[in-house]
Amino acid sequence: MAEELPGIRRRLASLLYECLLLLGVLAALFLLPNLILGLAAGITLPGAMLVLHIFLLLGGYFLWYWHHGGQTLAMQTWKLQLQSAHGLKPTWRQLALRYLLAWPSLLLYGAGLIWALFDRDRQFLHDRLAGTRIVFKRSSASLHPPDHRRCGQ
Repeated sequence: MAEELPGIRRRLASLLYECLLLLGVLAALFLLPNLILGLAAGITLPGAMLVLHIFLLLGGYFLWYWHHGGQTLAMQTWKLQLQSAHGLKPTWRQLALRYLLAWPSLLLYGAGLIWALFDRDRQFLHDRLAGTRIVFKRSSASLHPPDHRRCGQ
């Protein structure tokens, strides 16, 4: 049975929700430490170090969540999951490649997202190139028929 793939609108909605959640991540793990450095020690990191800090921080967030269950917090809400193009758990190489390719995919006016309009499976360009795809998360209830004996019925 072929895996049902979520539509572009659902994946974009998840992406927008992810941006909201990342505000909290960045406030706690980027802004707060830099604010403390600036106020307590009078240290201001150079711009390149700040960009590297954000890049590594977001990389850690995405790679950790994608590796542990294939879902970020927003993907859990929208019942989406990342997997390899063959339906398996993505490798670390695929995850790192997806993260690196997502940056130009988004920053070049969303060209990698627009790609999905023309892709045969409606996948984003960074997913196609990394050998990954976004699918609907299979619930454990759909894998096992309900046992009415446990419910007292």
